Amino acid sequence: MFNQKIVASLGKSSMIRAMFEAGARLKAEYGEENVFDFSLGNPEIEPPVQVQETIRKYVNSQTPGLHYYMNNAGYQDVRAKVAEYLQKKSGVPLTHDNILMVCGAAAGMNVTLKALLNPGEEVIVLSPFFVEYLSYIDNADGKPVIVKTEKDTFQIDVEAVKNSITPKTKGIILNSPNNPTGVVYSRESLERLRGAIEEKEKEFGTSIFILSDEPYVSIVYDGIELPNMLSVFKNCIVINSFSKSHALPGERIGYVAVSSRIDDVETLMAAMITLNRTLGFVNAPALFQKVVAENLDVAVDTAFYQEKRDILYNHITSVGFECVKPSGAFYLFMKSPIEDEVEFCATAQKYNLLIVPGSGFGCPGYVRIAYCYDTAMIKRSLDAFTKLAREYGLI
Repeated sequence: MFNQKIVASLGKSSMIRAMFEAGARLKAEYGEENVFDFSLGNPEIEPPVQVQETIRKYVNSQTPGLHYYMNNAGYQDVRAKVAEYLQKKSGVPLTHDNILMVCGAAAGMNVTLKALLNPGEEVIVLSPFFVEYLSYIDNADGKPVIVKTEKDTFQIDVEAVKNSITPKTKGIILNSPNNPTGVVYSRESLERLRGAIEEKEKEFGTSIFILSDEPYVSIVYDGIELPNMLSVFKNCIVINSFSKSHALPGERIGYVAVSSRIDDVETLMAAMITLNRTLGFVNAPALFQKVVAENLDVAVDTAFYQEKRDILYNHITSVGFECVKPSGAFYLFMKSPIEDEVEFCATAQKYNLLIVPGSGFGCPGYVRIAYCYDTAMIKRSLDAFTKLAREYGLI
């Protein structure tokens, strides 16, 4: 009766949401202060003061036309500011014609994939990955090809990627800093990946696009280098949102930046602008386009997250859990002490701990812990992690 493809997918609903719903039940039973919910990457931080002031300015503005229809690509002056900002960061020439304002990174990724893919063409996804990538590729009638990252570091396994490239490969999604691992891909691995891509493009006579999903680029720790993807890759499309950098996840505002070095970039941009409308987004929220354009150099205080990372990472490793120390974002990807991490997550609920199975991110045997929450809650949770470690004989 209904769309059978969608109905069939309902049974595979997100493990993240399932854990979130379990948290609601536990909070009702034990009290919110006694439940330690690390399931969702939903930051408990308000936008920077400058952003809040800009919002108030535009809400109270009497400027005519602020709420009218516009070009589906977004305001030209906003796109020009984004282009100028990214050109300074990357050294790649960009104008407003290379920028599409979108309703967050999810919209940007869907528009981009739909513009690039013919039915059956392949997109390489590095595991572990953000859970919705597979759905986005499916929406565009593409085929995901999952390639594991290096076992002990979650860095790019360049040889594995190279061996997975076929004549049908159209794109590779990169997400650095990464959700769920917090890993930042090294310049060395990215440059080797570029070489591998160029070799395969020459072999097959094709173009392979890098789709760089960048919502966490403003959240990087310990002075680590975050290589600029536009500067590294010729066929690069950057998809970004202001959800994490500006603590505006509910406002659904972001952009897609298409490198000027892409062949026939004008046709690609025209397709994406058309799709922004026909996929139902039409244009990005008008008021928030203006807000972010005035705050491109503003971001949340990274120290807010680094303190939380250090408290939690230092404790869980001290009681015997294994975890790669994240260099960015706000997640820990901890190794389960047993093979079945779903069972491990169920055991964690005995101590009112809500963590997400790694199989939902294409990486069984691990669990994701989102630490973007109140520091007091994180500190209260430490004893529960100790008890969980003791149950598995780690201490």
